Amino acid sequence: MTKRHGYALLAAVIAMIVAISGAIYVGAAADHGTGGTRDATADNRAPRDSAAPASAGTWVGTWSASPAAAEPGTETNGMAGRSVRNVVHTDVGGTEARITLSNLYGQQPLNITHASIAVAAAENDAAAVADTMRRLTFSGGTTVIVPPGQQIMSDAVRVRVPRDSDILVTTYSPTPSGPVTYHPHARQISYAAQGDRTEDVTATAYTEQTPHWRYLTALDVLSDESVGTVVALGDSITDGITSTEGADHRWTDILADRLRTAAGSGDVPRYSVVNQGISGNQVLAEGLGRPADNPSGLNRLERDVLDRTNVKAVVIDLGVNDILRNQGQADPAAITDGLREMVRRAHARGLRVVGATLMPFGGHRGYSRTRDAVRRAVNAEIRAGKVYDAVVDFDEALRDPYDPRRLRADYDSGDHLHPSDKGYERMAEVFELGDLKGATPAEL
Repeated sequence: MTKRHGYALLAAVIAMIVAISGAIYVGAAADHGTGGTRDATADNRAPRDSAAPASAGTWVGTWSASPAAAEPGTETNGMAGRSVRNVVHTDVGGTEARITLSNLYGQQPLNITHASIAVAAAENDAAAVADTMRRLTFSGGTTVIVPPGQQIMSDAVRVRVPRDSDILVTTYSPTPSGPVTYHPHARQISYAAQGDRTEDVTATAYTEQTPHWRYLTALDVLSDESVGTVVALGDSITDGITSTEGADHRWTDILADRLRTAAGSGDVPRYSVVNQGISGNQVLAEGLGRPADNPSGLNRLERDVLDRTNVKAVVIDLGVNDILRNQGQADPAAITDGLREMVRRAHARGLRVVGATLMPFGGHRGYSRTRDAVRRAVNAEIRAGKVYDAVVDFDEALRDPYDPRRLRADYDSGDHLHPSDKGYERMAEVFELGDLKGATPAEL
């Protein structure tokens, strides 16, 4: 071999190494910042000028909702040929955003060909602020296929998301996808329109209203306002089922307001709050189907708490449905053992756990002295420090001082189980914000 041929061969080898390295780098960059391995496939590769470059800040959850079941009436066509515009309310703001879409209860692939995010022009409105409309991509592509039982996180997109504001997340699917994965009790009106109106900034086409959130399960932001996320895991009381619709008056909303206002002062952590309440949820039992409708707290802990973005602490308010929905006499030891198991698993991830006492339900159709005795036995264990790292005593804060078996009248929505707006506000007010921060014990 001549020297010239040797140099040529060496140059070719170097060029091949550079090309392979570049391909590896591009592949790694496509997965960076997505929260882990993707559960779906994306195609229609597009220029990534809408995707966000690396910026200063911390990724936190600013809104979330647990997938709870398959939406009735969508078994055949899903939302084929329609644009779904979810309206969600943020906690903290940020300079970049990304979403998570779920096809957990779908029986066919969910084909999303177009998705967008924008700031709402007004509260509870389907119209967008025009210069905030952004097209979303998934691994660089505008189209994504989410297989049944799986979820997908979008790429980050540059958009200024204001704190304490409404955001519009819109998806379009042209083909039938089977059952729609949804959260039924949003306490927020969202919208749908015929055809692909994903980037339509007006509300004209969005004539269909719905009290559900569809497909969308999380909105994360790159924020300089927060360093972590608090997840509230609960039932209909956390879901805010009797709070005023569109008013963002769940107890978690008001807790988020308190944390934002006091962030950084004293022992108050700079955390966002996301709500993972499901109406009817229990610690131990769950609904029918595979995956189960309304999965138990134990079942969904990993999905709805441990896998949330940058979680630092969890607040658990579960147990009353285990008592009310048990045809026999619920075992208080079984309930507290289930709660302890959830705490143990959270501790294994380094999370601090604050737990709530169970509020009274005297006057509710499910009330009995036997059931109330179970509730009081569970509360005794919680107050004794034998379940959680710290306790928020919702029972003491909202019960009638003259009849502790009942909610105080002005804190009662009228069904003698769920709080009124004033009751939800009281729940947030009695929360010791500093309890969300602190060392996690090895065991209780």
